[in-house]
This record gives sequence, structure tokens and C-alpha cells, in this order.
Amino acid sequence: MDAVKVYGSGPTEVRALDGVTVDFAAGRFTAIMGPSGSGKSTLMHCVAGLDSLTSGRVEIDGVDLTTLSDKALTRLRRDRVGFVFQAFNLVPSLTAAENIRLPMDLGGRDPDRAWLDDVIDTVGLRDRLSHRPSELSGGQQQRVAVARALACQPTIIFADEPTGNLDSRSGSEMLDFMRRAVDDLGQTIVMVTHDPVAASRSDRILFLVDGRIVDEMVEPTATSVIDRMKLFED
Repeated sequence: MDAVKVYGSGPTEVRALDGVTVDFAAGRFTAIMGPSGSGKSTLMHCVAGLDSLTSGRVEIDGVDLTTLSDKALTRLRRDRVGFVFQAFNLVPSLTAAENIRLPMDLGGRDPDRAWLDDVIDTVGLRDRLSHRPSELSGGQQQRVAVARALACQPTIIFADEPTGNLDSRSGSEMLDFMRRAVDDLGQTIVMVTHDPVAASRSDRILFLVDGRIVDEMVEPTATSVIDRMKLFED
């Protein structure tokens, strides 16, 4: 897609993305890693339609996002893209069940009950559906966020540091759920992370440095990720 994203101009210009071309395979779990300021989150935000490119194009399900009106782009994000953020982004006044159904309710769509049941069981929330976010632990809130992302059977799910606000046990559980979403439910997940252990749960890792993909790794382990990252920090 030859993605370029430039912030500012003249002497203050920053090329956050510098000609990135990448495909995210369906039914696979891809992690994006790199040093601070490498363009990880910018790449994810542009691919997800949350930010626009300076040049290049992005396609989801064969639809070029750069050709869409704001209204059409909003509809595509709601119907075909799932999001999981570090800060959970749940609505405090809604129950877990209502938060999970929110994107579909906003779009006026009825959920696929069998799929929704599978999602709820996959993330282990059956006994927490009537609870509001304040009545849930951080790990449980993030499970609600993952279930919400999965609920409308999106084409792709983007996760930005999804374990960043979780303790190690809750973070490990969250990665288990995301792995199961790929393996058992056939979802496609792209995750930005700085954590080698989190990245090692993916099928493939892309490494960004200065807005460019400089390396990739398949079937990663935490040790191999740490060793690879050291090369980019020198």
C-alpha cells in the first residue's frame, strides 16, 4: 500500500510512516514491534481507518479506505473492524453484556446469538454479564473489551498494547483469549506491543524502525524476540 504518513512540514516534518507495504493474512495473529517513535501505533491507526495517510492506500475486505466519505468510513469501522485499547474504553453506565453489544446496537443490527455465546464463553464472561465496569477487575474489563471487538464478527481486530494496564496473570489470560479467538473462532488480529512475551503469542511479528518495516519473524519465542529487538536498539 506504500503508506506514507507525514506530520508537520519544513524543518519540523516527521515521517511517521515511510513507504510501508504490508498484508495481514486472514485468520492469523500479527504483532507489530519497534522502538518508541518507530511508527507502530501510527501504522495501526492508519490501517484501521482511525487516521488518514499522507499518501498510499489501505484496503479492508477489498475496500480502499482512502476513497470513503467520513460517514462510509465510520460505518466500515463499526461493522468490519474491532478495537481493543490499553484503556479498555468501556461505558461505565452499561453492563458487560450491554458494552459487548454496543457496536451492534449503534448500528441497528441484531447479534448472531450463537456467535455471541461462543465469544462470551471463549473469554469466560458468562457469570459477569450483568456487572458494570466498576464491579469488574482490570482483567475482566479487558475481556469485555475483547468480547466487544469480537461480537460483530469483524474482518480484522486491532489491539493497541492490550495488556499494558494488566498485571502479568491477567495479561497472560488476555493473550490466551486472543490466541483462542484466532485459533478457535478464525479471527484476524493485529496487535501493537512492546512486550516480547505478548509478541511471542503471535504467528508473525513485524519490526518497525523509523517508519519502515525492517524485519519480520514467524513462529516467535520470547527469547528470539528479545534477541531480535536488541539489534534495533544498538
